[in-house]
Amino acid sequence: MVIKNVNLETVCGITSVLPRNEYMEVAFAGKSNVGKSSLINALMNRKSLARTSSQPGKTQTINFYNINNELYFVDLPGYGYAKVSLAEKEKWGKMIERYLHKSEKLRLVFLLIDIRHDPGANDRQMYQWILNQGYEPVIIATKLDKINRSQIQKHLKMIRTGLQVVPGTQIIPFSAQTKQGKEEIYQLLDSYLEQEKAGKPEQ
Repeated sequence: MVIKNVNLETVCGITSVLPRNEYMEVAFAGKSNVGKSSLINALMNRKSLARTSSQPGKTQTINFYNINNELYFVDLPGYGYAKVSLAEKEKWGKMIERYLHKSEKLRLVFLLIDIRHDPGANDRQMYQWILNQGYEPVIIATKLDKINRSQIQKHLKMIRTGLQVVPGTQIIPFSAQTKQGKEEIYQLLDSYLEQEKAGKPEQ
């Protein structure tokens, strides 16, 4: 996959109507501070189009990035940030759930989990939400450069067990520093794009 054009096309708040997009959508879900913006920027080959922040919980909207006029990256609000009020968390949760339930173009969901830690209650809840809406997420195990290579398999097993993943679930270790895992994600996106194009009549 070669990223030529990127455009932040739509920003949806809690009360916004979701866009009816022409192209397939790929959603990115993850806890605040899991490295979601860093992953999206790495995939888009941009330094700071998706806003990274030392303040977790910064993304409070659903952001739709038009990629090459052939798909959308959909950046969902980070969940689980402690300093946000319960009412606010519930609003974000409803917004994410509404998107997962209503999008007609969503084809793939990436769920980001910090490879260093056991998945938390919020991660397990998000995983179940995604499954309940009929999607089997691909897990991106972020912050790969923060652990030793010898620890990788042990930590991947920790994620599988912690989430109780569906057998056969794909887990891609990723580092925003070294870009390890980026090509694997591109290959996956290419295969989904091919399927999408194969399912459409020629214009």
